[in-house]
Amino acid sequence: MVRRVVTGHDENGKAIVVSDGPAPFAITNPQRPGYVSTDIWRTNAMPATIVAKPEEPTLGPRRQLPAKHGTVIRINRIMPETEGIRHMSAAQSKQLFAALGNEQASTFGKTGRHPLMHRTQTIDYVIVLAGEIYCVLDASEVLLKAGDIMVQCWTNHAWSNRSNAPCDIAFVLIDGAYDADLAAKLDGH
Repeated sequence: MVRRVVTGHDENGKAIVVSDGPAPFAITNPQRPGYVSTDIWRTNAMPATIVAKPEEPTLGPRRQLPAKHGTVIRINRIMPETEGIRHMSAAQSKQLFAALGNEQASTFGKTGRHPLMHRTQTIDYVIVLAGEIYCVLDASEVLLKAGDIMVQCWTNHAWSNRSNAPCDIAFVLIDGAYDADLAAKLDGH
């Protein structure tokens, strides 16, 4: 469980703690035993509207992506990769991403590099909190360890935990749109 503390303001405008406890929205997936994705907070506009006592923004159906002009912060626990993940079919990969709320993100059927390959129109700040993980790209990969930070700029990628321990990662997803020249190069990829 991830502890989440949310601040706000009382009726006199003084800063207060509005809530303190486990983040209320976490999902698991039977195709990935031990995987937990916990949404911490979401915004739906830029600039984000600030109110005295914010409503809970994470409840409802699972959405992988932020709202248009929005953000999402989540913590994922990614367990060591299994043979089941390594040998997943393109249809199983799409099914896994559908459970995350974003079936169209799956690109494995197009690339074949890794079953969890996907692409989203977001800039993601990726902070490895514990463990280590490979970020698999189209033609290369990079090992990230606890304390490392990656800025993921809409690239086709997968996360592959090849260690024998869980990897905890904080993701901050920011809604984005492709530059027209880049979008033209990505059509069909």
